[in-house]
Amino acid sequence: MDSKKSQAAERARQLRKQLNQYGYEYYVLDNPSVEDSIYDSLYHELKEIERQYPDLITSDSPTRRIAARPLDKFEKYHHHRRMISIIDTFCDDEAYDWMNRARTYAEKNLGAGMIERLRATKYWLDDKMDGLACSIHYVDGVLSFAVTRGDGFVGEIITSNVRTIPTVPLRLHDDPIFSHGETEVRGELIMTRANFEKINAELEKAGQKTFANPRNLAAGTVRQLDPKVAASRPLEFHAYDLLRDNAAEIPTNEFAYQKLRELGFKINPESHLENTFADAIDYAHRFRTEVQPNLPFNTDGLVIKINDRQLYDALGIVGKYPRGVIAYKYPAETAATKVQDIVLSIGRTGAVTPVAVFEPVQLAGTTVRHATLHNADEIKRLDVRIGDTVVIYKAGEIIPQVQQVLTELRPANAKPYNFEAEMRAQYPELDFERPEGEAVWRVKNLGDAKDVAVQSIVHYASREALNIEGLGEKNVTALVDSGLVKDIADLYMLKVGDVAKLDRFGEISSSNLVLAIQNSKAPALDRFTYGLGIRHVGSKTATDIARHFQTFSAIRDAGVEELEQVPGVGAIVAEAIVAWFGDEDNVEMLDRLRVAGVKPSETRDNESDLPLAGVSICVTGTLETMSRDEAGRRIRAAGGEFQTSVGKGTTYLVMGTKAGASKRQKAEELGTKIIDEAELLKLLGE
Repeated sequence: MDSKKSQAAERARQLRKQLNQYGYEYYVLDNPSVEDSIYDSLYHELKEIERQYPDLITSDSPTRRIAARPLDKFEKYHHHRRMISIIDTFCDDEAYDWMNRARTYAEKNLGAGMIERLRATKYWLDDKMDGLACSIHYVDGVLSFAVTRGDGFVGEIITSNVRTIPTVPLRLHDDPIFSHGETEVRGELIMTRANFEKINAELEKAGQKTFANPRNLAAGTVRQLDPKVAASRPLEFHAYDLLRDNAAEIPTNEFAYQKLRELGFKINPESHLENTFADAIDYAHRFRTEVQPNLPFNTDGLVIKINDRQLYDALGIVGKYPRGVIAYKYPAETAATKVQDIVLSIGRTGAVTPVAVFEPVQLAGTTVRHATLHNADEIKRLDVRIGDTVVIYKAGEIIPQVQQVLTELRPANAKPYNFEAEMRAQYPELDFERPEGEAVWRVKNLGDAKDVAVQSIVHYASREALNIEGLGEKNVTALVDSGLVKDIADLYMLKVGDVAKLDRFGEISSSNLVLAIQNSKAPALDRFTYGLGIRHVGSKTATDIARHFQTFSAIRDAGVEELEQVPGVGAIVAEAIVAWFGDEDNVEMLDRLRVAGVKPSETRDNESDLPLAGVSICVTGTLETMSRDEAGRRIRAAGGEFQTSVGKGTTYLVMGTKAGASKRQKAEELGTKIIDEAELLKLLGE
């Protein structure tokens, strides 16, 4: 076994052990120690390892089962029909990939009739509730028993507790079919947020332990041995599936929900039918912003089912997931990843900020590669080490933060981080001090903040960088002393009237200066990179980096290993670049430059030959011939810049179907040309 595979095997072993522990806490003890998104991150990492090395898959892998075994405190029940799980998707591309796989399976394995039904099928949508799955069995219309999902094959009988729930009918409403024989109803046992807060307040007042979240409270309630406890807590049962031995009695999911309501069950009023898959995805976007925040209970996404039940059944199950349904989940606010390095950034004030560099991970819809560790005390508090698996979060911050270290996944050779030793190793030519009472180490004798600001702005405006006329040292000093400018982003906010009030400036010179600054908003990529004043990055290195990465976003997102592929860029330079882009002050400044309309040009070979050279395009709504991500790839490949929002530098706004009004309104305000998908294809030369 080669070293890479050996490392993968050890990592897989650690992940299996930890995920099984998390599964035991979640499904058996009903007391999870981490958020679902952390479990999902580690679970997807293990799946990727097993995809690359199938022979590393073991029978105890959590990817081979739904959950741990049930407790022995309740009587067990073997489900007549397996209670399956639903595959998660986190973006449009993954959702469309699922649909394409279903179509491919149908074309290879099903008859022409089923293939035609798949083309014409509609889609049933419902909230993905955060509760406890439950199956309730009725015999001749009377509640017989209720069972938890357990591991999908074997659950636990919780009938006495479920009978206490007001939203569970003890007898089905009369029906010529479903009041006879056995009828199985599946749904979610949930606790509303309002009731959760009320119960926790009562427990806290009584000096008792409170629950972490509504799901924990719901799970803890239905698993009480004394039904009186369950009766005292206002649980709800929301039905989402109806099953009979004769499947033909339930032709569609739409029919199932209608019948559930008629039989006396509570269903989610948001559940509804969409005519096409594109419509379903469009609603998934609206659901997150318009519906989900107003729901009385917790959800983490939307369930999208093929409405045709016969088609749904014909598509079957792959592994443990049915091919006819997905959960469209939303970007996690937390994720787990491995720390590859800790580099130190020196900010404009001389403050030394540690930055954790880790394996790329999706967080809140974006790919992130580094997070600030703030200072030496924070590293010590977290005890974060190179090689550690960490939980990162993004709660309204510009860049992610490290929340905790999963020490149970720590490599055996991981050593505590020696902040002072690393600081002097990375910056041997500088002297440092930690002023009494402060948490931050600083460069000794750096000069005051105004001097540092002046020098950084003069450098940015210098001939080798952006070559902005009128920003020599004396004029910059006047601007900084006046408080009008603190960094290079402030330059683009200057107004002629404000500058003209300063002693060194008149009306004409102020106007010329502001005009020169505004004319620098589209600098060459290498000049802009050099002008930022990143440590060790001279004009030649900046040119080499620009030629290699071609776009500023690619430079900003590059890791140490990627940067080291640039000729002349070694580990020290690469770490300095990554550290600079990981510094919160720098990230905030770059964000203000972007808002001001500063957009470095791209560097491409034979750029003039590309159809979209110098063009910036934003896409809104749903495209018929491609996903939005695919549109971005095609635009960039054609030399253009793909933007997620409309700004001053946007050349075109492409309006797809089901597009919202906000981007159109912004484009009209800025005079941005609005085009449709057909015109985009023409621009792409297709």
